Amino acid sequence: MLSSTPRTTIKKGKIKAVYDTTELHAIIDDSLIAHIAILEDTGPVVIPMLAWRVEETLYIHGAKNSRLLRRLKGGQQTCLTFTLFDGWVLARSAFHHSAHYRSAVVFGTFTTIDDNQEKDRLLNHFIEQIAPKRTETIRLSNDKELNATELLAIPLTEVSVKIGKHGVNDDAADLDIPVWAGVIPYRTVIGPLIATSDLSETIAEPDYSAAYNERWHQAE
Repeated sequence: MLSSTPRTTIKKGKIKAVYDTTELHAIIDDSLIAHIAILEDTGPVVIPMLAWRVEETLYIHGAKNSRLLRRLKGGQQTCLTFTLFDGWVLARSAFHHSAHYRSAVVFGTFTTIDDNQEKDRLLNHFIEQIAPKRTETIRLSNDKELNATELLAIPLTEVSVKIGKHGVNDDAADLDIPVWAGVIPYRTVIGPLIATSDLSETIAEPDYSAAYNERWHQAE
């Protein structure tokens, strides 16, 4: 169960508030892209970054000269958002058109992972999340590469989740308008794989479908 704080209390659209950590995990794991806010001298900036979860901690990585990572490493308070768009809701009135979506907002402060062995483990966890068993066959990161990589962590302790999936909400007075109403679903389809042009024909195509369940493409 997600805890409630002044920053995570949902005031607008309370019916869409969700407090189940399972839903939070699914949003992060399906998105893997966080929009992260920092405050620069010239004003606020929001930057999209790859982000992944290991249990109740979120991780991001990048080059050590990244302005985003430098700010976050310095202990600046931040906010991360994840959003998955699931479809358009078409009502009988213009006012009630809306969208189905899942979103999560994470508040807090990042800390730095400096140990190369731990960096390697967490970065490999991310690779395994997007391509199961791939770390068994690829060249893993060496110390030079790990030293050049900044890895930051933030706990999932102050989070809010909203899910909009309530369908059409027409006014009773509009129900007799002779126009179609309903939902246009959006679905993310993963694959098929596209091999690099210099790949040997002797290398078999791997199967990563286990990581994506029903989102994996179905061959025709």
